Order: sequence, then structure tokens, then C-alpha cells
Amino acid sequence: MSEKNMINDNDTVEGRIVLCGANSYDQKYYFNPKFEKVPESIQKDLHIIAVLFTEEVGGIFTISFEDDGEIRLDAHPDESDIMYDSVSAGLLLGEIRKNRAELFESLTAYYKVLILGEKIEL
Repeated sequence: MSEKNMINDNDTVEGRIVLCGANSYDQKYYFNPKFEKVPESIQKDLHIIAVLFTEEVGGIFTISFEDDGEIRLDAHPDESDIMYDSVSAGLLLGEIRKNRAELFESLTAYYKVLILGEKIEL
């Protein structure tokens, strides 16, 4: 399965805009060029999160934005992967959400302001 199978030509998966993803089968990482203005340090953090997830659990991992700007983390195996452990994947997703909550809140705010054009009250 290639990285293009992770996303379609519009950089979306199931209607969500993909920020980044990693594929353990092809050992590839994808970062959506539409978000090139995200600070490089955050891009590196996302790269590390995605690649470490797929190295530990396998499968295909994506970080995407819902229509309302909320972050969504997804992981799934290739249909022929009988070694994929969905329980471990779910536990690791929960750990990432908890440990990186501040990063994901910042990305949600970034998306809402710069992509959706919302105003944030201080």
C-alpha cells in the first residue's frame, strides 16, 4: 500500500483534511504541503509522533482535521496484516492524545483561525 493510498488527491481521508500520516508498510511519511506554514519544530514533532507510532504498532497512522477544526488521530492496518494489534494501537492513540493535548489544541486553533477564518477571543 503506497502513501497515496493513505489519502486521496485532495489531501483528504473520509472528508477530513489530512495534516500528516505514516505508513509502516511502505515506511513513508506524508506531510500535507497545504500546512507548510506550520512552524518547523511542530512539523518535526508530528513527524516523530507518526513514525514512532507506526514503528511501535504498525499499520497506517494519520492526523487530520474534522470540518470544525478538531484534530482526529486514526490508525488502521492494511487488510492483509494479521499481525496488527488494534488494542495496542488504541492504547497508544490514547496516550498520544493525553501527552500531546497542548500541541493538538494549538493545531486546532491554528486551523480554525487560518483555514476556517474564525476569530478567537482572548
